[in-house]
Amino acid sequence: MEAWRLPLSSSIRGKLISAGYTSLPSISSVSSSDLARDVNITEEEAFEILRLAKQSSGSSSCNGSRSLINGAKNAWDMLHEEDSLPRITTSCSDLDSILGGGISCRDVTEIGGVPGIGKTQIGIQLSVNVQIPRECGGLGGKAIYIDTEGSFMVERALQIAEACVEDMEEYTGYMHKHFQANQVQMKPKDILDNIFYFRVCSYTEQIALVNHLDKFISENKDVKVVIVDSITFHFRQDFDDLVQRTRVLSEMALKFMKLAKKFSLAVVLLNQVTTKYTEGSFQLALALGDSWSHSCTNRVILYWNGDERYAYIDKSPSLPSASASYTVTSRGLRNSSSSSKRVKMM
Repeated sequence: MEAWRLPLSSSIRGKLISAGYTSLPSISSVSSSDLARDVNITEEEAFEILRLAKQSSGSSSCNGSRSLINGAKNAWDMLHEEDSLPRITTSCSDLDSILGGGISCRDVTEIGGVPGIGKTQIGIQLSVNVQIPRECGGLGGKAIYIDTEGSFMVERALQIAEACVEDMEEYTGYMHKHFQANQVQMKPKDILDNIFYFRVCSYTEQIALVNHLDKFISENKDVKVVIVDSITFHFRQDFDDLVQRTRVLSEMALKFMKLAKKFSLAVVLLNQVTTKYTEGSFQLALALGDSWSHSCTNRVILYWNGDERYAYIDKSPSLPSASASYTVTSRGLRNSSSSSKRVKMM
């Protein structure tokens, strides 16, 4: 049985899932004090959750179809789990729309495109937006930013953080006027404090860091997004043995998938482009080859159409193929000015 089916309020269920407690075993394995701290609830609420989880686990064990093999789940549960997954907004509503509401947690999403299209801008935007408090519709999480190219710009992160705080203040001002809302306490400095930045300078450092992420995130359970900018760089520069490269990348992709599922977080892999010889001509394609294209849950390709930036859903098990325009402003990602052709279903 999944955590979302417990007889709890929707806000408590959302906090559980956002904190990575998606199944009964994950809940039952911790103490009430640890659960209260991780989910940001009172210890009395945590004790009640543990009681309900124990009660539900007992009833589930009586069901022969579920006790034969641990870990099985039915398709109905999976459908509702997919619908309830938290998402990270990109600050571009048109892009969010084709993404089903934003970048999905528990998934590995690859975003690739030509230089200058805005890949790093999207990475920085997500590392800021993941911190939007729950009362403002966000996840209230933290970010890990793995920089392989030296392209992360802290000044740009501060600029986007300042815009994000202004947007939150505007939102809470609207909510206070019409309903009731708390004043925004988060400052741009707080947002920068919550981005864990790692600079890696070789593929061996990259592999070592990925192997260490499980422990690091276990100690920082409010991490809700891992961004790699880019996954490609060191593996294009330093590898001569393509068979070994494919094996190492496959192992790394598997670890990212496990992290996304285990901690209910989003993994975003930024990728470069290369030329590919197809049907008698050279065409642009995302780097690392065809085998790598199967290493992510969702794949988004960024491209230019004239002087406008577009994003295209190239691969997803749950999202239809669609494209949307976006623009990069001084405040971060935003909708394109040409609203008449922002979103197009393919």
